Amino acid sequence: MKKTNLTITGMHCASCSTLINRSLAKTDGVSEANVNYATAKARVVYDETKISEAELIKVVQGKGYGAALEDRKTNVPRDAAQKEEITAIKKNLYLSLIFAVPAFIIGMVLMPLKVAIPYESFLLFALATPVQFIVAADIYKSAWIALKNRTANMDSLIAIGTGAAYLFSIYAIFFNPALGQYFETSALLITFVIFGRYLEAVAKGKTSEAIQKLMELSPKIATVIRKKKEIQIPIDEVVLNDVILVKPGEKIPVDGVVTSGLSAVDESMITGESIPIEKKKGDLVIGGTINKHGTLTFTATKIGENTTLASIIRLIEDAQGRKAPIQRFADTISAYFVPIVILIALLTFSVWFFIVGKSISFSLITGVAVLVIACPCALGLATPTSIIVGTGKGAKAGILIKGADSLETAHKVSYVIFDKTGTITNGKPETTDVVSFDKKISRDTLLHIAASIEKPSEHPLADAIVRKAQEEKLSFAKVTKFKALPGYGISATITGKNYYFGNSKLMQKQKLPLRAYAGTIQDLEEEGKTVMILADAKHILGIIAVADTIKETSKLAVKQLHEMHIDVYMITGDNARTAAAIAKQAGIKPEHIFAEVLPEEKASYVKKLQDKKDAHGIPAKVVMVGDGINDAPALAQADIGIAMGSGTDVAMETGNIVLMRNDLLDVPKSIRLSKQTMNKIRQNMFWALFYNVLGIPIAAGVLYPFTGWLLSPIIAGGAMALSSVSVVTNSLLLKHTKL
Repeated sequence: MKKTNLTITGMHCASCSTLINRSLAKTDGVSEANVNYATAKARVVYDETKISEAELIKVVQGKGYGAALEDRKTNVPRDAAQKEEITAIKKNLYLSLIFAVPAFIIGMVLMPLKVAIPYESFLLFALATPVQFIVAADIYKSAWIALKNRTANMDSLIAIGTGAAYLFSIYAIFFNPALGQYFETSALLITFVIFGRYLEAVAKGKTSEAIQKLMELSPKIATVIRKKKEIQIPIDEVVLNDVILVKPGEKIPVDGVVTSGLSAVDESMITGESIPIEKKKGDLVIGGTINKHGTLTFTATKIGENTTLASIIRLIEDAQGRKAPIQRFADTISAYFVPIVILIALLTFSVWFFIVGKSISFSLITGVAVLVIACPCALGLATPTSIIVGTGKGAKAGILIKGADSLETAHKVSYVIFDKTGTITNGKPETTDVVSFDKKISRDTLLHIAASIEKPSEHPLADAIVRKAQEEKLSFAKVTKFKALPGYGISATITGKNYYFGNSKLMQKQKLPLRAYAGTIQDLEEEGKTVMILADAKHILGIIAVADTIKETSKLAVKQLHEMHIDVYMITGDNARTAAAIAKQAGIKPEHIFAEVLPEEKASYVKKLQDKKDAHGIPAKVVMVGDGINDAPALAQADIGIAMGSGTDVAMETGNIVLMRNDLLDVPKSIRLSKQTMNKIRQNMFWALFYNVLGIPIAAGVLYPFTGWLLSPIIAGGAMALSSVSVVTNSLLLKHTKL
């Protein structure tokens, strides 16, 4: 079996992706098809002995859509196309507004106020026509494709509703002006639809940016040593076992094993861990990370699509390529609603004209009244108005929600997984403890000596100690005979006195006993802190502990999630002891810790929780909260990915929700906002459907034989407008709810 990715064009709603998915899945030789509307891609698994990629493309094209093989080398093939799509929709929206706004003013403001306008009906006809045939061209095309494939979508509803109002209005102004017209109604509805489509296109456009930013991490040039000479070559020309040289400040081009040199490598963009990692002979290095200080040479072990960075890119693509967990309710209804409405309208006309024997004008009025009152204004506005208000409310609270699917899913969450570094913690090492063991040396003096020694150091933790001394406005002594001791620490001389600052191995090397202080050191290490010991030639003087500290709001955020009956987990690449210490401070259960997890494994841990099912057999919904590139695959894998605003651009682009204030309390707020928004959507759907269930029979004339009352298209249009206003008003009430 072979896998291929197709880029799809021409999809206008979730029903389009469903149609293509169904067509591909039914094709002989295809074992699996997954069409994603948001990313405009199809992932197909097929038997290449039975069907070719060219034939798969023809299947898609046969349904009225465009398809092409995805370019894996350049990737981001959709980037330019998405920009063009957004620009085209924006132009369409502006064009629609140019005609729809004057139509609204004339038809819904001036005419009700009895303001006389010469040839007002014909003026409205002139304003509505460009909207109907130019702006709405794609809507009618989509409806026509659905019709050819014996299905219906939201565009079908819009096309029938606006088309009926427009055509009836033409009939009215030319043949029976007393019937009234609905030109402004059709023009405004199309404008609303185009505006919603523009917002959706902007949100979809973010998907490929994440992949682009990831690819930009990889350097384009590598310095390799061949025949004892340093030569620079394009990264694509690097082969396995090439010896590569990386100087201070340069990016490591591919994955490999260090053969010589000593340095600290910033792996935060890959691992999410803030502290640079010391690298020496035999250690692994990852492509895309930054060599901070020393010069390294290493042997290439993974190149091209096999590197860690490339694997992360593929994981994001695969996660984004799956279907959204929830299909849009309105599109599902439309598949049944449209044929039923058309049938009722035809049946209404036929009964009154052929059976009852009423005039063609009478029968036409009842049939059109059914179509006009069933025009899906309220149904079409029920979800987008709630989503727009909900996302606007979130933005004001610093919660950036990038798509409707996020709000549709977040309220069903069972599990929340927090990344540790930069999410639960501040992501920056800080000096937490300064303890003097010598009565003659004060705490400040101990920090003064340690900071003075560390100031010229390239050790990853030196900045935290120097920064602490600066914050406390301590001076720095002149240091001589500074010497880095790799794997141990440093030594230096201040005013003729030798000092040693490093780990316990350094003290043992200097034959300085630590037994008396072992308890204190162990207690600090169990809290997840890195302990460094300061000594002179004869005595242990004290210790300084450095750690990545927990954010102020982390514990309260975890508590609020627990109160919402949501289980909280923590995932980290850090060691188990540090992870346990941080989890304890945050209030996370010990059994809910995933420690020492590799970047490419994080998504699989999310998947494990997603595989759990509730009492009804429904798979669990999982939220992943993170800020690093290593979190991006997990953010994409999760039902909802929440990225911290202070995190990397890639995490922010991959996440469904971005917390701009970098406050974990916004995680429970996001879930509460989802619940409030979904409640509004359900209310709107109920009233929109209730209105149609009640209005259609009245429009069809069921009351006429008993009361003599017939619902005219004018009243039907008014009722339709009223239903839309009620839905919008109900959505606006969301602004006043408390998060």
